[in-house]
Amino acid sequence: MPVAVVTDSTTYLPRAVADEAGLHQVSLYVNMDGKSVPEADLPDYTHFYDGLRTAASLPTTSQPSVGDFLAIYEPLMAQGNDIVSIHLSGGISGTVEAARQAAEQAMADNPQRRIEVIDSRSACGGAGLVALAAAAAVRGGGNVDQVADRARRAVDTFGFWFAVDTLEFLQRGGRIGLAQAWIGTALRVKPILTFQDGQMAPVERVRTSRRAFERMVELLRSRAADGLTAWVVQHIQDPETAARLVEAGTEVMGCPPVFVSEIGPVIGTHTGPGLLGAGSMAPELLSERL
Repeated sequence: MPVAVVTDSTTYLPRAVADEAGLHQVSLYVNMDGKSVPEADLPDYTHFYDGLRTAASLPTTSQPSVGDFLAIYEPLMAQGNDIVSIHLSGGISGTVEAARQAAEQAMADNPQRRIEVIDSRSACGGAGLVALAAAAAVRGGGNVDQVADRARRAVDTFGFWFAVDTLEFLQRGGRIGLAQAWIGTALRVKPILTFQDGQMAPVERVRTSRRAFERMVELLRSRAADGLTAWVVQHIQDPETAARLVEAGTEVMGCPPVFVSEIGPVIGTHTGPGLLGAGSMAPELLSERL
């Protein structure tokens, strides 16, 4: 039977990429100007980030409800689809748990259909690559088990790093994770972080934006040496530096990135403007061959 792949707005996949892959998306929410707004409905992030730089207190964000997931799952199941649903790390959000609750309810109402919910153990580009890997398996004719297996293999092989201007936003938003040990020593340097066991974890502290950029290229070079060349670049309000990383990374990887995009308010609230991120996984995971 056909398989549908569902993900959420925090992958920040370009719309054209998501549409071509046939992905279905559930949106997280950001509270702006006294209103709870689906992140996926925001046409532009500039207004939000301009306000974030001067905000006395951080905006709040929220996960999709069980009902939001059911609104996606139920029509897909009614059309005869099984579902693989891939989401933001459970270590930093309750999104994947809401998906599991919705899946249990939806399968109880549709016992002939299956939903496999997968914790990406990452966010942004990492989760986006996992979703694209799953979509490739769907195009190859995979059943729900094969598509879910492809997604889990992608979770196990990707790596994603991001450099931020400061840990201040992560600390204020309570998403500091394993980088807590740097508080008090790292607010004046450029931290580079990754995801470890589903949480944000420290990699290295550098003192300048230039060195942070160089380290991102070095990390991509290390991934290229291991043959992990399906890669992405993401940023927050810094398209010029992202473009330079695309140029340098293309030379290192020997191929252009799978996608380049800006990270939106749900994640950006907790990292702050100025983020530069890159990551990669095994390119064969984007193949339609099962």
